[in-house]
Amino acid sequence: MQLLAFFKTLSWQAALPLFLAENLLVLLLALGFGYLLQAAFGRRRALGPVHHPISGQEIRLATATLLINTGITFAGFWLWRQGFITIREELSYRVLLDFGVLFIGMDLLMYVFHYAIHHSPLYRWVHALHHEYAEPQPIDLFVLHPIETVGFGSLWLLLMAVYPATFLAIFAYLTVNVFFGVLGHSGVEPFPSAWDRSPLFKYLGSSGFHFQHHQDDSHNFGFYTSIWDRLFGTFAPSPPVRKEGMALK
Repeated sequence: MQLLAFFKTLSWQAALPLFLAENLLVLLLALGFGYLLQAAFGRRRALGPVHHPISGQEIRLATATLLINTGITFAGFWLWRQGFITIREELSYRVLLDFGVLFIGMDLLMYVFHYAIHHSPLYRWVHALHHEYAEPQPIDLFVLHPIETVGFGSLWLLLMAVYPATFLAIFAYLTVNVFFGVLGHSGVEPFPSAWDRSPLFKYLGSSGFHFQHHQDDSHNFGFYTSIWDRLFGTFAPSPPVRKEGMALK
């Protein structure tokens, strides 16, 4: 694959600004998508108040997350160049299999990490910062304590090190990861209520699923699915949507 061949030729001096630009682009696209969801669904599918002013603290923490994610990307690049991470290049059924492993594997790892941090002394000093925003906005996806950002990134590098996935599966997973992150912090529910009764879609982590976690942080620790919360008894239904000017019931 030409892209991987290109990265093999990069020096660290060239790779680092490239990874910074990549992560900045991801942040800007995520914010754009999140606020687009608010504009499209805010009047009729809102979960809480939308469009609160962005604070200086949110901007500073989002910037710190951007820089740390750049460092994590570079760490993955270095581990790959040193042979600790293997990225497969073939195009086959492995792409779908690898995507499933990455999707479910990270969902489980992040559930465990998320649950553990809520039930440890670190919550007060680390994760409580994210929960200052009970009605999250798109930028709050990136409003994390640096320790937490490093923790989630380390889980990703660990899974990459133990499971040699295909490049396309990695790309697809990272795209879906950002999609679910934005969705969970958009403050609106674009999915129809009928999905809650679907045999398949009801297990996906909708916007309301994560919004409920910000309302009551003893439930809904999953990220992409509600599978682990349902299995371990930490699941809570999503709150009802409301139209503009209507109070939540």
